[in-house]
Amino acid sequence: MKKPASAVLAGLLGLAQEADVNAPRAAIQVHVVAVGKNPGSIDTGLRFFPERIRAEPGSLVQFQFRAGNHTVTQSDFDNPCVPVSSIDPSVAGVFSSFQPVAGAAGAVPVFTVLVNDTRPIWLFCSQGAHCQKGMAMVINENAAANATRSLETYKRLAQKAPTGQGVPSRCGDGSAGPAASSGYLPTTAAGGNGGGGGGGALVTPAAGGTNDTADGLPPAATTPPPPAVSSPALVVSGAAHVAVPGAMLLVLGGAFMFL
Repeated sequence: MKKPASAVLAGLLGLAQEADVNAPRAAIQVHVVAVGKNPGSIDTGLRFFPERIRAEPGSLVQFQFRAGNHTVTQSDFDNPCVPVSSIDPSVAGVFSSFQPVAGAAGAVPVFTVLVNDTRPIWLFCSQGAHCQKGMAMVINENAAANATRSLETYKRLAQKAPTGQGVPSRCGDGSAGPAASSGYLPTTAAGGNGGGGGGGALVTPAAGGTNDTADGLPPAATTPPPPAVSSPALVVSGAAHVAVPGAMLLVLGGAFMFL
């Protein structure tokens, strides 16, 4: 007797779930940075939480915009508060665009950066004089190699930087540097689960590695590895995605072909 298509699909989905459990997952570390407010405390203001991240190549740093209207913009150390693309037009640099939290309708705007090597990545908020007032951070600070190239020194230099130069003349397009993208994370994700990036991605606890997040932030996420890139950092989709084993995709593909 021929089984109904729905029964066949249900059986194959059951096999897919078994494959999902048993198949190895390719996952990378995601570090969470809150922008403007630490949701786990009463700390708010012109700050990133935390201001320092140690991220291995291939890991992600996800910026969650929690208050105000801020940006994540890349500079070099010697020109704080100035987009790196304004100094070197061949480098697109990281730029999240402005993220007004009040207009996000109960969601948290997110912006995720893929770290491609261990060179320091200097980041600041380009809103008004926020950078000059200390809203800056660094990924992979290397003060051990040169003690003067620290976040504290960057902030001191930033106090003297001119205002009005914080918006890049160009953004990443994926060819000469990072390609900008952003998304949203529902506020319910603070408990550990939630979607984002317009695709309903699930945020789950990260597997392995170090997670340099501020206390009380949503946990890091498990995500499939992105393609290799040549720039120091590359912006990928707004929210992290759950790794799906290839075996599960094969089983699901077989189900639709069979039907």
